[in-house]
Amino acid sequence: MAAGGGNLITLVAALIGVGVVAQIVSDRFQVPSVVFLLASGVVLGPEVLGIVGPESFGNALSAIVGLSVAIIVFEGAFHLRIGRLREAPAATFKLVTLGAVIALVGTAAVVHYALGVGWMISALVGALLVATGPTVIAPILEVVPVRSRVGTALETEGIVNDVTAAILAVVIFEAIMADVRAPADLFALFAQRLGTGIVIGLAVAAAVFYALRYVDLSPGNAPQNARLLVLGGALVAYGGAEAIATEAGIAAAATAGVVLGNTDVPYEEEITDFKGDVTLIVLSFVFITLAALLQFEYLLGLGVGGLVVAAAVALVIRPLLVFVSTAGDRFTRGEQLFMSFVGPRGIIPASVATLFAVEFRAEGMPAEANVLVGTVFLVIFLTVAFEAGFARRIAESLDVIPMRVIIIGAGSVGRTLAGRLEDRGENVVLVEEDVNNVEKARNEGLTVHHGDGTDTEVLRSAGGDNAKIVAATTGDDDVNLLVAQLAESKFGPETTLARVNNPNNVDAFEDLGVRAISAVDATAMAFDDYIERPSLVNWMDEIGERGDVQEVEVTSEELVGKTLSEIGPELPAHCLIALVTRDGETVVPDGGQTIELGDRVTLIGDDEAVKKSLALVNPDEA
Repeated sequence: MAAGGGNLITLVAALIGVGVVAQIVSDRFQVPSVVFLLASGVVLGPEVLGIVGPESFGNALSAIVGLSVAIIVFEGAFHLRIGRLREAPAATFKLVTLGAVIALVGTAAVVHYALGVGWMISALVGALLVATGPTVIAPILEVVPVRSRVGTALETEGIVNDVTAAILAVVIFEAIMADVRAPADLFALFAQRLGTGIVIGLAVAAAVFYALRYVDLSPGNAPQNARLLVLGGALVAYGGAEAIATEAGIAAAATAGVVLGNTDVPYEEEITDFKGDVTLIVLSFVFITLAALLQFEYLLGLGVGGLVVAAAVALVIRPLLVFVSTAGDRFTRGEQLFMSFVGPRGIIPASVATLFAVEFRAEGMPAEANVLVGTVFLVIFLTVAFEAGFARRIAESLDVIPMRVIIIGAGSVGRTLAGRLEDRGENVVLVEEDVNNVEKARNEGLTVHHGDGTDTEVLRSAGGDNAKIVAATTGDDDVNLLVAQLAESKFGPETTLARVNNPNNVDAFEDLGVRAISAVDATAMAFDDYIERPSLVNWMDEIGERGDVQEVEVTSEELVGKTLSEIGPELPAHCLIALVTRDGETVVPDGGQTIELGDRVTLIGDDEAVKKSLALVNPDEA
């Protein structure tokens, strides 16, 4: 029996509250939020507490899930930058093309033979399980700070495949419902649904863009009205397309998102933040709800065949498509393995499968509905539990997390240093006791551990055991000295640095074996550089934007034994090797300088040129 209006409102509010708590708990314990969301859904569902069940939402379930999917797809599409796709490594493009085909064909074949179902249902399951999705990848990357090339590849794959998998699944579903088998008819059906979605999505995007650009949205409240207009546009695109052609709404929402995300809309930052918050709430609600609606009999009904499908998807098909897509690129073997074993499925397969199952049952096809929901959710449960839940341990065992830096002190100096290091892809954790500085750092998007940096357990909980660099940057010399000595004695990082505010204390720091950075000397040196070397200073100010300087160890066997004259033509334009350090001695090299394994070279040049040179000199650090 359907829940009454009051009960339904209470239920929805409670589920959203549980979702918010799950997000907070995930941040606290550094475990992807999807793990807690799925677990919450199972506990609240009929298999445990029975608070949420198939009858809880009455006939409103399809509409609720449909609109939620529209918001989630629009959010993902809005972040899909066409320019970024053009600039992405070849491996990223292969992941969303060749990799997607391997996932679709491989999964469909395994489902067909392991579960004994028809090819169309198998293809439908395969299409849905192509999608990894930003809703599961983003939480993983928040707790596992991998190198930028790995993060970019996984994020782009998730965003693109979320949209394309949903549209492809819609076409296959419509073909099943209309009993379409001929290739020409399938193409016509695909063109009709996709074409309707694209036309409606373009029309809505154009209207929203025009309103944002040329209509006075109330000067005093324009950002808020812009946010609401964009959210309304996403829902209108979905609803309008659905009214014209069933299941065309996802394509419309995706089209509107891509168009608006790649145009210069006003208040883009405010719109992005607002949509992110809305999507987070919707995502939490839908993930918990769908997990709660799942009955274990669907999973048990699959038998051993279901486990075979899940194992094949996670342990055979995923590694195959990753290694094929990344072959010949600069990904290390550890990074390839990490990408292979961290590809959990998320909300789009779950929500779309639930929508299709509802319609299958309405058409008298319960067996197909059970196979679809059971298979998709079984893969989601297992990949989320093992791949998302153990993502950090997988990353640590494969050594794909870049250098960890712990900075004690989240004042102006500490925050600025952390920002610069994070821009270069380092894994930075700030430790700060003052709540105001903690808040400032978190508002800047930095990772902060609240606690006393002179406490051994606080440093350990911030990652002291794995830190390669510890930097004490507070305004108190006594604190900085204590932190530096504590780090050296308890954790033994490769480098320990301490800010010295009183220049008279520099010798005391050095006598105790602490590498000291004098604030007074550094400031005086900066003034001197501006006076004597203004061009160099102006160029250095642009590091991270146009120019860059990187010091890296030579690990490439291809460069060993060569002179700089021989290496020079291999380096990208606008980049050179400025310094070579060997056995603690640093020299400005000439063309006859021979490079040996283990040398440290300093690269200087344009930002992109230096990045490409890093891959040549030390592929692991690129």
